[in-house]
Amino acid sequence: MNDLRTMVHFPIGDRLFNYRAAAIIIRDGHVLTCQEDDDEYIMLPGGRVELGEASDAALARELAEEVQAPAAIGRLVYTVENFFGHNGKVVHELGAYYAVELSDFPFGSGGVVREIEEDGHQLRFEWLPVTGDALQARGLNPPWMRDRLMRLPLTTEHLIITEPSLLGRQESYA
Repeated sequence: MNDLRTMVHFPIGDRLFNYRAAAIIIRDGHVLTCQEDDDEYIMLPGGRVELGEASDAALARELAEEVQAPAAIGRLVYTVENFFGHNGKVVHELGAYYAVELSDFPFGSGGVVREIEEDGHQLRFEWLPVTGDALQARGLNPPWMRDRLMRLPLTTEHLIITEPSLLGRQESYA
């Protein structure tokens, strides 16, 4: 691959396409989450896939950059076509969610365990319980993941999810 990095992320008018790989990292009943800057929501660690890059390689690259700890990328748990609204745009996101094991990464509930700056953004990583209402209260995105973390499928599942606010629109998004 050449030195030019092209993320698979492009806006077209009021729409946006995004290709993202994310890590499902569960330890002792907690999932590792990430908050960027002062966003009102949290997400699973990961990031955009580059043009010509496999999703598992993209995730390994993103985790090396973000969590700064050795990561073992495991099986693909979910592929998702996700349609949602964000910042005034209708987003069509293709997501690859992998089970990941982290070695040599701090664990603890009740606060941020790692904080870094990447590409001008402040990232904060925190372990939250997969049971109870912590993920709901902190606004884990995508919302469909909140309940699924408690019962990950044994085989890869493909999901097509349309945010309820988009269901009434004239065009079909899924």
